[in-house]
Parts: sequence; C-alpha cells; structure tokens
Amino acid sequence: MIAWLDNLSETQQLLLFTGVKVVGAFSVMMTMVAYIVLVERRVCAFIQGRIGPNRVGPLGLLQPAADAVKAFFKEEVTPGHVRKIYYLLAPAICLIPAILNLAVIPFGSNLGKQAMVLADLNVGILYTFGIVSLGVYGIVLAGYAANSKYPFLGGIRSSAQMISYEIAMGMSVIPIFLFVGDLNLGSVIQAQTGTLGWVPAWLPLPNWFVLQSPMTFVAFCVFLVASFAETNRTPFDLPEAEQELAGGYNIEYSSIKFAMFFMGEYASMILVSAMMVTVFFGGWTLPWFGLDQPASDLVHGALHIGIFLAKVFMFLLLFIWIRWMWPRFRYDQLMKLGWQGFLPLALVNILVTAVWLWWQTPK
Repeated sequence: MIAWLDNLSETQQLLLFTGVKVVGAFSVMMTMVAYIVLVERRVCAFIQGRIGPNRVGPLGLLQPAADAVKAFFKEEVTPGHVRKIYYLLAPAICLIPAILNLAVIPFGSNLGKQAMVLADLNVGILYTFGIVSLGVYGIVLAGYAANSKYPFLGGIRSSAQMISYEIAMGMSVIPIFLFVGDLNLGSVIQAQTGTLGWVPAWLPLPNWFVLQSPMTFVAFCVFLVASFAETNRTPFDLPEAEQELAGGYNIEYSSIKFAMFFMGEYASMILVSAMMVTVFFGGWTLPWFGLDQPASDLVHGALHIGIFLAKVFMFLLLFIWIRWMWPRFRYDQLMKLGWQGFLPLALVNILVTAVWLWWQTPK
C-alpha cells in the first residue's frame, strides 16, 4: 500500500488525500447532524420529565436512521401556488454554506503527514464570514417562493435578524486577529498553545483567548450571542416562531426538502461551535496532557481530533439547553439588543484592544 502511494506524483497524492479528508469531514458532520437531533430530543424530554425516543434500536440510537428513511420516502407535495424554481433552490442554499465552511476549519493538527484542514487559507476567517452570509438567501427565498404571508414574514424577519447580528459577529473576532496578527485559523490555534503566564504555577489555566484578557472574553460573549441569532435558535428563533408564524419560512415544505432546512440549521450549529472552539478555546489543544503541539504520530493526531470534537459537542449541548430553558425575545427586543447593544459593544472592544496593543508596543 505504501509503495503504491509512493509511486503517485505529488499532485495525485494531494488530490487523493484531499478527497479522503473531504469525504471524512462530510461524513462526520452529517453523522453529527443526525445524532445531535437525537440528543436534542432526549435532552428536551429530560427537561420536560419525559422519556424521549427509545424504541428504535437500543436506547433509541437508530432513531436518526428511521427519521432519514421517513424523510426520503414520505410523499413530497409541491403546492400549486409556489414559485417553483426558488422553491426548489431554497433548501439547498440553506444547507450548502455550512458544508462549504468545513474547508477552513482545523479539526486537528496532523494525522501522519497530513494536516487536518482541507484548505489552509491565509484569509480563512474572511472566507468563513463570506460563505456564512449566503445562508440568509436560502431562508429569504423560501419565504418568497412560498407565495404566502406567514413564510414571507419569516423570511423578512430572518434577513433583518441575520444581517443585524452578522455585523456584530464579524466585529467581535477583530480583537482576536489584532492579537494574533494573522487571519489564518491555524495561526490562531498556535497562538493559544501553552498555559497562561500570569497565573500561579499550581493553577495551569490554558492560554485560550477566552481567558487571555477582558477584551477577548467580551469578544467571545458577543460571538456566542450572535451565534444563536445567526442559527435562528432560541431565544432568537423569531423567523420560525410557531405561535406567531405557524413555523415561518418552511411552512409550505414537506419530505426531504423540509428536512434539509433542519439539516442546514444543525450543520450551522456545528459550524459556529467549531468556530468558537477554534478562535476562543484553543481548537485541538489541551495543554494539561501535553497535547498542545502538532502531532508527530497517528495516536496523538487522533487524540487532537477527539479533543476538537468533544469541545464542539459541549457547545452543541449549550445550544440545546438554552433552547429548552429560555423564552423567546420579542422582535423589537431582538433588534434593539443587536443594534444598540452588541454592535456598539463590539466596536468599543475593538478600540480598547487597539489602544491596549499600541500601549504595549515598545516605543
């Protein structure tokens, strides 16, 4: 096997290993999408004093497979009054951006000789925000294509909400890149290796940006709240508000198209969780066990991937817990919080960070 690989040219090896990483990353993401739905249903049941899915397979572990079979084979109804081209495009546009953003996420250090990132771009964060901004088009198209008042209102709400909080989200990460001096996400992780130098030796806190300074902690808080708004999750789920809009932009959809909207939502949750882990929580690093340097063997490489996925899973649990414990904001409260709260806070945080770094620069 090794001899066969050695006979390939560098270009052929690059294409082969990139293809393997693409298939692996996509498979892991789709598996996480399927099972995070099961986790959410079980957590919801626990909070509400119910049992939740527990019939299909041991502990209900085959419930996602049953849901997938139902989504694929359920009768698909296309209402006669919809705008058909946009109606067909909208679910795919909601799902594709989250998948495309997998390309720049460093989900590990190295596995053998292969870096665990699909595209190590020097402008990784700009690529991420550029692709994320496309997701709103799917929801707006779904609302417009339905040719009905409730989906249309949901689409308009979503566009206003996502534009509002996307600005704050983009501003929130600027202090991090002022500290790092690089837009490459791998460089951001490398800047978080080791432990904090200003704490006692008996308290080896990791050098993650969420702990490094008040400015980076504020940046994390703004990014976290904006993530809930960007993914239309409670308490920012106004585009879907069942009590007001009967489900919002996806009312007229059924079968696999209806499922694709929720696949896109959960894929977006995984993406923003991965971004928070990468930018604020050290990515695949864990300094207490000497796991904060790039791996030189398969075992350490696999451990780095496991650490990254475990951190992502913790944020997914936070998304789920918030949904079933917090009430929904009113729409005026949501917009006021975005424009009069988090956007000014993010701008002030950038200014304070810039002044601090100027003050610390040797004159």
